[in-house]
Amino acid sequence: MKRRSTKKILEYTVLFTKEPEGGYSVSVPDLPGCYSQGDTFEEAGANIKEAIELYLEDADPELYHVTPDQSRQQFVNLVQVQI
Repeated sequence: MKRRSTKKILEYTVLFTKEPEGGYSVSVPDLPGCYSQGDTFEEAGANIKEAIELYLEDADPELYHVTPDQSRQQFVNLVQVQI
């Protein structure tokens, strides 16, 4: 009989910033101090997934026991201003 995986899937909001010198930096607002970077958007995305996994390995289980607050809705939008 096969064992069922007990791993949970958690979702976190990540913020990508295109850096002026090139590449992207990434942060996770719900995980203080969890950052990564990459030369491309895809690489930065893969790196932040790994950073989150490593962060959670060392974190207090209460920090990630419940999926981050899904009721909190955040939006990002660009606004143009003429100066």
